[in-house]
This record gives sequence, structure tokens and C-alpha cells, in this order.
Amino acid sequence: MSPIKQRLMSVVAILAVLGIVVSSVSLQHHFGTSETKYCEFGQAFNCDIVNRSEYSSILGIPVALIGMLGYGALVGLATVYREKREAPLLLLIGALAGLGFALYLTYIEARVLGVWCIMCLSSLALITSITGVSIALWWRSRIEENL
Repeated sequence: MSPIKQRLMSVVAILAVLGIVVSSVSLQHHFGTSETKYCEFGQAFNCDIVNRSEYSSILGIPVALIGMLGYGALVGLATVYREKREAPLLLLIGALAGLGFALYLTYIEARVLGVWCIMCLSSLALITSITGVSIALWWRSRIEENL
């Protein structure tokens, strides 16, 4: 693997670990029973409303846990499976799936709940960045294959 691809894989891994951290904080607040003020900024930003809404779980599984698992899969692909030929494509597919899910949740925040969660927006920024790096990594691997 070229040094550039190794660095891109490392960037994906670091961003995904940050995603796990953000998702774990959200999961903690999902199950929390007391109000938190760390993310309440007027009426427009309130993580408690988002993390405890009916949209914070899918089939009984907290969205934050789904995020942790998704980011964990990306860490695995960027570290354990980084030498596999298909790793860049799998990373791109995983990142695009995560981005699609994050955009759906952002739509729910904006159009249904009418309130924003800083942790959710942080996760959106991370998965967007991971997607961008994954595109570059996939593109780079395609170029190297054709040389």
C-alpha cells in the first residue's frame, strides 16, 4: 500500500474513533434520566429533546448505538482490513451508508423535531469528512490499479 493510502486510512480511522466517542456520549444521554445543559442553547439546540424523542431509536435500538457500530466497522476496515484490495470500496460504501443515515436524521431534526443536537451535527461533520476521505482513497486506489 502506498504511503498516501496509508495516511488516508489512518485519517479515516481517527475520524471514526472520534465518531465512536460522539456516539457514546449521545448514547449516554439517550439513557439518561436527568436534564443536561451541555448542549442546550436556546430553543434551537437541545440534545435532550433529540436524544429522547421517538426518532432516537429504530426497532428499539438507539440510533447512537447504531452510530457506534457503524463507526466501529469503519475503524475495522481502515485498520484491520486496510491491506485488502477491496477495503477502499468497502470504506466508501460504509461511509456513504453512514452519510445517508446521518442526512436522514438531520432531516428529522430540521423538519420534524424543529430542534438541533450539537452531538448529532458533530457526527454529521465526521461522517461527511470520512466520506470525503473515502472518496479520495477509493479514487487513489483506482488510479494505482490502472498503473
